[in-house]
Amino acid sequence: MKVALVTGAGSGIGRAVAIRLAKDGYVLVLAGRRLEKLQQTEQRIATQCLCIATDVTDHLSVAQLFEQTRNSFGRLDLLFNNAGSNTSKEINLEDIDPEQWRSVVDTNLSGSFFCIQQAFKLMKAQQPQGGRIINNGSISASAPRPNSAPYTATKHAITGLTKSAALDGRKYNIAVGQIDIGNAATDMTKQMEVGMPQADGRIAVEAVMDVTNVADTVSFMASLTLDANVQFITVMATKMPFIGRG
Repeated sequence: MKVALVTGAGSGIGRAVAIRLAKDGYVLVLAGRRLEKLQQTEQRIATQCLCIATDVTDHLSVAQLFEQTRNSFGRLDLLFNNAGSNTSKEINLEDIDPEQWRSVVDTNLSGSFFCIQQAFKLMKAQQPQGGRIINNGSISASAPRPNSAPYTATKHAITGLTKSAALDGRKYNIAVGQIDIGNAATDMTKQMEVGMPQADGRIAVEAVMDVTNVADTVSFMASLTLDANVQFITVMATKMPFIGRG
């Protein structure tokens, strides 16, 4: 039995990845803020699922998530560290208040760290020892959008966290990698079909890709044996305005 835990599994990328991992034969632990959304994901999965309402910003809530996973299945083979948030793209950097900053940092960075920390504890204690962690980064880790300071800062930090965790996980046979995603079509990216702020001040429609491309990429990363690791990979809409000047 292979066990995978997906955070932010109630919608979008998390839901698509959970559905794909189930097809790959994983038993799924679905984590997210809203239980009803997790249950909607579960309805689309034929294999066994465990839905756990979780606040990743709360280290105690995260600890309970992993404890329930251990009690239910005895092990964890894969963590897709996906939960994330952002501020409104219409807020200028100088107008972001401290609570908005902390909310994004607490979810994207602290939440990812808390999940990695608990995954380490479980994966190093199980037999056979080890597992895989895939962090959801972003192409914002390479290039920001306008008015995205909290999100961009946390995604740069995720890259550092991925590198540190990959190094520290070696002694426990834990492989840690990162997927950087650009313009996957979900409910959260519908604005791209209308127009997004560009670096030169224009509003422009942006190309998107089917979210199943992300799920397929995570599936590939997860399919490797633990003596191999995709450290970083980028999957993005071919025609989106990322590569180039403008």
